[in-house]
Amino acid sequence: MREAGGVTDPGTHRGNEPENASDDAIVDDPGATVGVGPWTGEWPTEERYDPAMLADGDTRNVLDGYRYWRRDAIIADLDTRRHPFHVAVENFTHDFNIGSVVRTANAFLAAEVHIVGRRRWNRRGAMVTDRYQHVRHHADPAELAEWARASGLHVIGIDNVPGSVPLETFDLPRDALFVFGSEGPGLSDESLAACEAVLAITQFGSTRSINAGAAAAIAMHAWIRRHRFEQEVERG
Repeated sequence: MREAGGVTDPGTHRGNEPENASDDAIVDDPGATVGVGPWTGEWPTEERYDPAMLADGDTRNVLDGYRYWRRDAIIADLDTRRHPFHVAVENFTHDFNIGSVVRTANAFLAAEVHIVGRRRWNRRGAMVTDRYQHVRHHADPAELAEWARASGLHVIGIDNVPGSVPLETFDLPRDALFVFGSEGPGLSDESLAACEAVLAITQFGSTRSINAGAAAAIAMHAWIRRHRFEQEVERG
């Protein structure tokens, strides 16, 4: 047995490739096979395993270490290891980047993702990771700011607006709530007013900005480098 993603990897018991994909499966090529087939050999008896998946196979978009696990068991395991940072995205224009932000938040094990504004959002880019990521809705920036204050979080905006400081030389707080605006307009005035600091990602080309999904990935990885790998910030 080997370790993958903090859990024991049952990959040596993958069995044959499955014939049918589950509703969690991500298939770009309809003719391609994904995931693992039925469990071969004696079935495990731990409660985390899903008997239906042991019988039929597991084609979900999860690490090998979580193959055949029930969804609630995966979430419970992730909850024991989540990082204390949060991510919020304004959703005033049905931004297609939100799904990408949720997927990246899952990859970096954010505590929660917060959707501000419209409750409905485009889940396609999330690649089903929203099923394993805690997502909370707030009606407006004021509601988010109040929740953040009550939760003891430092609200950090990410936008290249006048007065912003470089992300690369800012010492990110451990209990951070990163806030991102909608594609195009950026952070709303209400969200900017609630931020303790507003950070800009340094760019070197001709474009005025990068999309919110890419910006969120950069900011989250900066937090990981600082607090998981304890890399000190080099100030300019």
